[in-house]
Amino acid sequence: MPLEQLTESKSFNGRQLRFRHDSEVLHCSMQFSIYLPPLSEGQIAPVLYWLSGLTCNDENFVHKAGAQRVASELGLIVVSPDTSPRGEGVPDDPEAAYDLGLGAGFYIDAIQPPWAQNYQMYSYVTQELYHLVTDNFPVATNRQSIFGHSMGGHGALTIALKNPHRYRSASAFAPICAPMSCPWGQKALLAYLGEHRDQWQHYDATELLSNATDRLPVLIDQGSADQFLDLQLRPELLRQAAAEADYPIEFKLRPGYDHSYHYIATFIEEHLRFHHRYLIGD
Repeated sequence: MPLEQLTESKSFNGRQLRFRHDSEVLHCSMQFSIYLPPLSEGQIAPVLYWLSGLTCNDENFVHKAGAQRVASELGLIVVSPDTSPRGEGVPDDPEAAYDLGLGAGFYIDAIQPPWAQNYQMYSYVTQELYHLVTDNFPVATNRQSIFGHSMGGHGALTIALKNPHRYRSASAFAPICAPMSCPWGQKALLAYLGEHRDQWQHYDATELLSNATDRLPVLIDQGSADQFLDLQLRPELLRQAAAEADYPIEFKLRPGYDHSYHYIATFIEEHLRFHHRYLIGD
């Protein structure tokens, strides 16, 4: 499908670009951003997908995380999609709450009305966006990893755990680790999937990890001063599941850091280098 280029800026000798396209999966117009490191003619590069959190769009990461310098050095393509469908006719939370509807797609495929027509973010990221990127940019299709923040950390972990042969590694800043066990997750899963909790398990990283047969390198990053830590994020449940399933995860607790992009920008280089180790291997 055709891409409409919206912006282009030179950054650390690479190019930061933004595109619009008509989504067949989400039935609306969508935008995504992509950083292309400096590449020679005919060269292909590994790709790293970033999924943002509640209220964000594709540009929050681009403007606030400071990933371009290291992505340029390491030769990584970095893709950041929007967090939900948008536009006229796309349903939103009737009370205009920030944690459901626009900006809060939770990277799942909704099956309940009125959400099912548009809110197919899992399929968008894993199918439509995947093909847009691999068909239009110099991507090494066998060298892909995924990471994200908060709701996007939940998305990155669940997508990687459900597709372990596509992604070489996964990481997350302050992820919603167990959406079945926190208010944000319960609200979204009930709205998008209905009352059948067996459907919820397909989008809960703690549940997926408990039953995983494949092992991916996983890095979890969490600030100790995060205001959402105890009620919404619940990393202790993921760590317990990993221990019981003998699933090795690397967990970093950052003393004094909160939930903001100041925290993400502080440690983004470490995450990029973490993924690079696995993306360049055989």
